[in-house]
Amino acid sequence: MDSLLTLLIFFPLVAGLFGFLIEKEGIRVYGITVTAIEFFLSLVLWLSFDSENPGFQFLENVPIIADFGINYSVGVDGISLFLIVLSTFMTMIALIGLTTQKDIKNMIISVLILEMTMVGVFASLDVILFYIFWELSLIPMLYIIGAWGASLRIYAAVKFFLYTFAGSLFMLVGILYFAYLNQQATGQWSFAIADWHALKLPLEAQLWIFGAFFLGFAVKVPMFPFHTWLPYAHGQAPTIGSVILAAVLLKMGTYGFVRFSLPMVPDASVYFIWPVAILSLIMIVYTAMIAYAQEDMKQVIAYSSISHMGVIILGTFAMNSEGITGSIFLMISHGIVSGALFMLVGVIYDRRGTKMISEFGGLAQSMPRFATIYAIMLMASVGLPLTIGFVGEFLALLGFFKISPVMTAIAGSTIILGAVYMLSMYKRSFFGPITNEKNRNLSDLTKQEITAFVPLLLLVVALGVYPKPILDPIDTSVKHMLVQMQEKSVTKEAKELLHNATCVGEVK
Repeated sequence: MDSLLTLLIFFPLVAGLFGFLIEKEGIRVYGITVTAIEFFLSLVLWLSFDSENPGFQFLENVPIIADFGINYSVGVDGISLFLIVLSTFMTMIALIGLTTQKDIKNMIISVLILEMTMVGVFASLDVILFYIFWELSLIPMLYIIGAWGASLRIYAAVKFFLYTFAGSLFMLVGILYFAYLNQQATGQWSFAIADWHALKLPLEAQLWIFGAFFLGFAVKVPMFPFHTWLPYAHGQAPTIGSVILAAVLLKMGTYGFVRFSLPMVPDASVYFIWPVAILSLIMIVYTAMIAYAQEDMKQVIAYSSISHMGVIILGTFAMNSEGITGSIFLMISHGIVSGALFMLVGVIYDRRGTKMISEFGGLAQSMPRFATIYAIMLMASVGLPLTIGFVGEFLALLGFFKISPVMTAIAGSTIILGAVYMLSMYKRSFFGPITNEKNRNLSDLTKQEITAFVPLLLLVVALGVYPKPILDPIDTSVKHMLVQMQEKSVTKEAKELLHNATCVGEVK
């Protein structure tokens, strides 16, 4: 168990490199086997995790550049644990559902390398190590979009890279500035997250650091007005690229807010609650309206994804355990549901070569199993009670209700607006007579496709009915983080807000 996290991080990379030696005919089975082993290792991590311990576990620390405090330092707590499990699970499911035959060997190798970077981001406890994995994740996704995407794939890939890389450069400036302040305060260089969480800074310095990190994370989420790269990336990416992008890569941005912005600069985070909340509301309402206007199925889900990410940001900046725990759970549920929806669009695109809603109608008659699974995932997306989508949205909105009931009511419109554009798309595509003869004899889901969707369906229902196994470890670590934030805050406003948050319920 001492090196379990290192094994989790680098096993996909090593397996990906060995993939070059595998014949094309066996590469798909090889890729699925590797990701299944990786998922099994993440389950071992979960089963070995002490949910009563709010701190970091499975710690590993190896000096890299000792004089500058740069180490290979990894570990997990309740906040990062399930994002690692989500990464390994969705990568496995995406490969099971993979249908492309074009240069499949290089695609699978790219996906395995991408998996390494995603797990590395969530496991890193050294800021430089985190930044390295963060930047490395751009390369395989750039290649996936640019090599296997649609007609505008090069434009979409370059726009994705430039936006996210530019945001990362601002974050790097913030990292170096924080490291300098830490060195001035302690007399030694350190990039350890634990040391940074313990450092008290004046409000003015916190504001600059918050701004630098905000730009890096906001572009990744993506928050309004930095969101314009995402519809192109989703629209042009192959199905597996859209699945991993929506399910995991976007969560790296929201995870960054929880892991860095809140505990490192709590006073600045409280100071910027209202600007961030306003941007989140714009994300929720504006992109939901754009989703309704789309004629492309994939674009509907892409804009829907931005809208739901707005709820996650809102819950994160509620600065209480309900909101932050709900936002982390919503990261997981959104990853599962949005990934499933993109896979479903990929199924119909493989059969018809189009994603335009106007090309369909009456699909429930020719593809009943497909229509049933689509309906369940759609209901989870709009937050139907007893589905996984409801739990996180409810908690995130409940958390922010303590900050502003009015803004929460506006944010709650995401449920209504989501139902409007999703049900409208479903009605036009699946109900009514078959008006296009090309849809009359479409084949329903294959055994391979059903194998990919069944685990997703089970999770959507099971975690919607009984989310406690995931919520409890998350909540334990979140409450511990809130206590740390309250102890290191320097402004009266932050102290009062965080004091109220930590006094509600039992703080472990």
